Amino acid sequence: MTQLLLDITPDWWPTFDNFVTGGNQELLSVLQSALTGEARERCIYIWGAEGCGKSHLLQACVSEAQNAHQDAIYAQGFVPEPTDVVAVDDVDAMDDVAQIQLFNIYNRMKDSGGMLLVSGKTSPLHLKLRPDLRTRLGWGLVYQVQALSDEEKAHALTRHAQERGFTLTHEVTQYLLRHGRRDLPGLLAVLDELDAHSLRLHRAPTVPLLKEVFINKMDTRTNGNNESA
Repeated sequence: MTQLLLDITPDWWPTFDNFVTGGNQELLSVLQSALTGEARERCIYIWGAEGCGKSHLLQACVSEAQNAHQDAIYAQGFVPEPTDVVAVDDVDAMDDVAQIQLFNIYNRMKDSGGMLLVSGKTSPLHLKLRPDLRTRLGWGLVYQVQALSDEEKAHALTRHAQERGFTLTHEVTQYLLRHGRRDLPGLLAVLDELDAHSLRLHRAPTVPLLKEVFINKMDTRTNGNNESA
């Protein structure tokens, strides 16, 4: 018999404190300095492979700005109106209209002194965007977000488990790293499913339970493919 699971786990939101820095200490320092007004450059473009932490950093910047009583917004898939801090994720996916909007917002915020953060999967030079927008994104500070090592991912998983109120054993961590996706968001998503599964069964998170989570995910994908066939 499966019980309904109440949402009693702690709320989690990307912040600078729960970002595993790895090789991104300089980038983290630059973002924090820009938010406090210490840095002169107010347009920052960050790039890297999917799951490297770009979205986490943009959302952390917005959270930090809002805590400092600034108007700040995080956008993905659309371009918001200019405000004190604007963070635009996944610029690679923007259509022609959105690219024009972002180009205009860049110019307006450059004049007003606002802070504009933009992320993409490649460096500005290789972005498949309007040439004028691509050029402007390259004018500001540009940083590549460095991916985490397995040791750093293990640290992130352990800390995430602690924040959700359970202990992650070394065996579970290593199994997840060997058999899970390579990107940290994917690993954290599986960890959340393991937490929910263990709570439903009133059992501690273990490798056998983690294997059940993987089997359930595989069955879900298989059934979904069969239904769409």
